[in-house]
Amino acid sequence: MSKRRTIGLVASLAIAWAGSSVRAQTLGIGDPAPKIQVKSFVKGEPVKELQSGKNYVVEFWATWCGPCKATIPHLTELQKKHPDVTFIGVSVYENDQGAVEPFVKEMGDKMDYRVALDSVAAGKGRGDGVMAKTWMEAAGQEGIPTAFVVNKEGKIAWIGHPTELDSPLAKIIAGNWDPRKEKEEKAKFQKLASKLQSAQRSGDSKEILETIDEIVAVRPELETRLGAMKLPALLKLDQQDKALELGKKLEKSELGERAEGLNFLAWSIVDPDLAIKPKAELIKFAVEAAKKADEKSDRNNGAIADTLAKAYFDSGDASKALETQERAVRLIKESGENVDPGMKERLEKYKKAAEQK
Repeated sequence: MSKRRTIGLVASLAIAWAGSSVRAQTLGIGDPAPKIQVKSFVKGEPVKELQSGKNYVVEFWATWCGPCKATIPHLTELQKKHPDVTFIGVSVYENDQGAVEPFVKEMGDKMDYRVALDSVAAGKGRGDGVMAKTWMEAAGQEGIPTAFVVNKEGKIAWIGHPTELDSPLAKIIAGNWDPRKEKEEKAKFQKLASKLQSAQRSGDSKEILETIDEIVAVRPELETRLGAMKLPALLKLDQQDKALELGKKLEKSELGERAEGLNFLAWSIVDPDLAIKPKAELIKFAVEAAKKADEKSDRNNGAIADTLAKAYFDSGDASKALETQERAVRLIKESGENVDPGMKERLEKYKKAAEQK
């Protein structure tokens, strides 16, 4: 699979993450929280049990997990904002639990809440920890980071991604949270997630757009994440003005902060398999996005250079397209990967076009 296409899967994973699998689910919203059974606390005062009358956030993470690292400062901010709430970061699925304490020490004040190690019996695998089993697996959660909020009654009030924790936690603390309503909305969301996945498999762009709008109505916080799925659908339906508007919005989001994200935006527009001919404004946007991606990758990523070359070619600059495509092919070869046949075909196409000029 081409590197540029992997980010398309990120959008799918956003749905899977937010919907959470119900496979073998025995723990849900409104259920009594499982016990805290950890190996040890590497930071903060140990919590032996969840006390009645107190709110808790139990968050699952790992040292090797990039998204987990990104959410740590946010959890620290929330802990400072809500000092009466006990935050516990439980390290799970570790390849080496010995790496956790040095990691936490290095994070210092950026990770300013309790941190514990999952209890994994000798000879067991990394997913066999007690907390991983009784919390994550029991709740049908397959990805980290994942946070659980336990209310003053000792019941699970919310489950989700730490970046979406702010509003639910504030309502739970204020006593304005309805677990039954959350459970109903979660069930509705899971149905929509399945509907969207079916639309993706069938390639029904109209259905994809309609379902994304339904999902955003239930979970507005997913609008940006699902934009990565919405953009190609808009383009396939030749809704170019809306696609350009969305592309600019996504460029300013977290997607536009990464080379791969910018590359995805550009490639969605210049993809040779796209049935429509993008207008000049879209091509101009694709060129700028691809140039930024190329810069962010230090001009050392073959797939990104390939995207930039195609954007240059579509803009009418065959010379720059040829120069950039030659670099793309060279970088792919130097990386030890096989050059995609499509890249070779584009190289020959750009050569002919440049020679004609």
